[in-house]
Amino acid sequence: MADVHSKAVRRKNMQAIHTRDTAIEQRLAGLLDSLGFDYRVQDKTLPGCPDFVVDAQQCVVFTHGCFWHRHHCHLFKVPATRTEFWLDKLGKNVQRDARDSQQLIASGWRVLWVWECALRGKEKLNDEQLSTRLEEWLFGGGLLAEIDSQGIHDRSGSVSA
Repeated sequence: MADVHSKAVRRKNMQAIHTRDTAIEQRLAGLLDSLGFDYRVQDKTLPGCPDFVVDAQQCVVFTHGCFWHRHHCHLFKVPATRTEFWLDKLGKNVQRDARDSQQLIASGWRVLWVWECALRGKEKLNDEQLSTRLEEWLFGGGLLAEIDSQGIHDRSGSVSA
């Protein structure tokens, strides 16, 4: 199936995608603020350039877009055009996420992935649900966990440090 947009329109659309200060990052920053956590943003000295670094808890938090990081939820759909290209590109993102998380854990950090579906869309968590899960993990979670629209999932067993 051919792309419904011209190359120029597709290029413009792709260039409009932000990599920082996205709506989901802003929502998560507001929740961290309301919980009273001090944090740094977009630390380029750490693997993967975490969206949030909470030094007091030795934690990093990534906000992952469900499409760009291939989350298996209602927000991810395999593109109908250039499918092989997209699956390869998104697969590399997933590999990079795993590698960055392993490096962070090996350096003594704990890692949390907060998925876009937890923050927006028809199945999103409300602020109270999300704050509870976030605070619970920051104060006591394992080495690697993720929050999605279904709740919080400990992934510590899937990453070796």
